[in-house]
Amino acid sequence: MSQDDQLSLFGAAADLPPAYPDRAAWGTAPKLRAWQAEALQRYFETQPQDFMAVATPGAGKTTFALRVAKELFDRGTVNRITVVTPTDHLKRQWADAAARVGLAIDPNFKNADGSHGRDYLGAAVTYSQVAMKPLLHRARTEAGRTLVIMDEIHHAGDSLTWGDGLQEAFDPAARRLALTGTPFRSDTAPIPFVRYAEDGDGIRRSTSDYTYGYGDALKDHVVRPVIFLAYSGQMRWRTSAGEEMAAELGEGFTKDITAQAWRTALDPNGQWIPSVLQAADQRLTEVRRTVPDAGALVIATDHQDAKAYAAQLRRITGENPTVVLSDDKGASDRIDEFSAGESRWMVAVRMVSEGVDVPRLAVGVYATSTSTPLFFAQAVGRFVRARKRGETASVFLPSVPALMQLANEMEAERDHALDKPAVEETGPPADPMEEGWDDDLLEEANREEKASAALAQGRFEAIGSDASFHGVLFDGGAFGGGVAVGSEEEADFLGIPGLLEADQVSALLRERQSQHARRRPVPAPEQAAVPDHRRLKELRATLSKNVSAWASRTGTPHGMVHNELRRVCGGPPVAQANEAQLQARVKKLQDWFIGRK
Repeated sequence: MSQDDQLSLFGAAADLPPAYPDRAAWGTAPKLRAWQAEALQRYFETQPQDFMAVATPGAGKTTFALRVAKELFDRGTVNRITVVTPTDHLKRQWADAAARVGLAIDPNFKNADGSHGRDYLGAAVTYSQVAMKPLLHRARTEAGRTLVIMDEIHHAGDSLTWGDGLQEAFDPAARRLALTGTPFRSDTAPIPFVRYAEDGDGIRRSTSDYTYGYGDALKDHVVRPVIFLAYSGQMRWRTSAGEEMAAELGEGFTKDITAQAWRTALDPNGQWIPSVLQAADQRLTEVRRTVPDAGALVIATDHQDAKAYAAQLRRITGENPTVVLSDDKGASDRIDEFSAGESRWMVAVRMVSEGVDVPRLAVGVYATSTSTPLFFAQAVGRFVRARKRGETASVFLPSVPALMQLANEMEAERDHALDKPAVEETGPPADPMEEGWDDDLLEEANREEKASAALAQGRFEAIGSDASFHGVLFDGGAFGGGVAVGSEEEADFLGIPGLLEADQVSALLRERQSQHARRRPVPAPEQAAVPDHRRLKELRATLSKNVSAWASRTGTPHGMVHNELRRVCGGPPVAQANEAQLQARVKKLQDWFIGRK
């Protein structure tokens, strides 16, 4: 290959600085990131039939895989390429990327075609296509020296239809390259063509040939640091038995209460979602001061919610957001148009959670009740792709324990574990109906999450919700929060500049935390006492009844009443308040009633 050919091969990545130029093979240093060059060198040193690369979302797995493919093709090692992806949109995305490096891949291949056209070196297909006709794809594989690139390989579990089809179709491949940013599943089904090794606890775990985690990518400035802004608030709903319930979001005492409060927050008819969308748009405006084309994405639970959120954003911004629904044939075109444009918002269901490349996304709203580590990592991965040094990502979350834990573990590296129940690995999902990622049903799940079925079945009725600013999570630390939406403290955190290095973000958050701590009044020391749990329960019930009565009399939402009581009387949310703090709020409500007579 000539030097000119090498320099043009990855022109789009020419400005990516390698950390190890002396280790980059074949003059690739000007155009490959350090990890890509190192992984490429390892690949060609070992010349394996199977190679699995684990790289955090946004690190550039596609670029690495296509460099391997181009080199193998130019050497004559392979003469045919098959790319396997989870979705139709990713087929086209892979074909477009391959075309830019001189590899013609057909993304429109159908099983009924039998073989790809003569003008192509191969085809991009979905795992579903392979599962439907594995023998067809086996025949295609055997017809040449085939390289199979399996994107997001975690979708293929051996005990599932997709995994069985993958094993049958590509067993005779000359080379297989597996890629993933999240090498773990919510079940213990083994993944085809992935090696497992027993650890010290006797658990078989997946082993990769090259791993590049989020922590490493952050140090190399390959991905953006992620600022998580969590929002709580008072939720009210009615159970199937007709009982009216109320709880602070994220402070439920059982999984069911937590899940139902979470769903209530996501209800488009409440006030939580509009408040969070307003805050997220305010954050986007700040980011666009230094990143003019920055975009934002809402990941919604289902089509109905996505359309409702889009209407709310239209009222907030005066601009029509891009709405991406997976049953719409024009969805891929809309994603591409948004990616190439400068409009502010896109709203989508699961379709944009994995693999889809929209580099200008910088602000996200996680408005779904899915809580598996895999989905969370892939969703957050949509916002971390760095284009220039200093860009940050901001993701708005409901303040529920499952998501707060995942946000604090962003840099944790996981492997796919066999012999161990998924509940021990990830904890119980917030939604008891959630089934994780059973991938032979992914396309159906892509259209509408199973979690939303509970709402349609009338298991509970959301009555109302209000939002409060819980605080900021960054690099394992928590900053600020516990204040009303629209407060000066919330505005200070929303106004963090959009271009900051990770260490600058940490320093600025600590500074803001310190400033707000100095402004808050110091509470008088209280005498330590053993709390009477019966008395606390009685006081909470009394307070709740009084708040309901005051809300009914004044037309003020419950959450706003609670926020005003906290502002006037001080103290933490109801669930953490002690006896004296609860008594003060009950008395204040009584004073209000007397004043209104």
